[in-house]
Amino acid sequence: MKIYDISQEVFNCQVYPNDPTPEKKILKSMEKGEAYNLTALNMCAHNGTHIDAPFHFIKDGKTVDEICLETFVGMAYVAEHHGIITCNDAAEIIEKAKKQSPEATKRILIKGDVEVSLEAAKVFASSDILLLGNEPQTIGPQSAPMAVHLTLLGANVILLEGIRLSEVSEGVYFLNAAPLKLSGADGSPCRAVLIDLYS
Repeated sequence: MKIYDISQEVFNCQVYPNDPTPEKKILKSMEKGEAYNLTALNMCAHNGTHIDAPFHFIKDGKTVDEICLETFVGMAYVAEHHGIITCNDAAEIIEKAKKQSPEATKRILIKGDVEVSLEAAKVFASSDILLLGNEPQTIGPQSAPMAVHLTLLGANVILLEGIRLSEVSEGVYFLNAAPLKLSGADGSPCRAVLIDLYS
């Protein structure tokens, strides 16, 4: 069994343009003679490796705490792609996943610097997947991400953004990307890991 940490380190993570950068504040320090160390954090729910809940773009959509944990924990398929993902690319990724493992088709992670087109988003949204993950900080075009988000989140496809897959090959893995249990939140950071059960 091999475990891949596919999360970014929080304080040095990528940040979506105009989002706040994570900050660490030392409240207590043993170096200063205090009895213990204590740290406070200040960050955006969408910094670094994180999930998008439907509420991020949909007024009455599910919040983080309302999403079933099965969405984030289970078999997943890693596919490699670079550039814009077309509707044909999306269909091919889903077919490759099905051939490997029908269960892994529920959670698709895309390795590479990709942009999911609106047409591809529609294919993924109609394919009964639970989660779609990617390496960039947003799933769609950075200049206009709303349509892709609305299509996927509107179909209750949860997004896992900002993952790191450089050391992971295409194939089937066990994913754990459970978010923090943040009541009423539109997103959450997570410590995402992939487990190769067969190595």
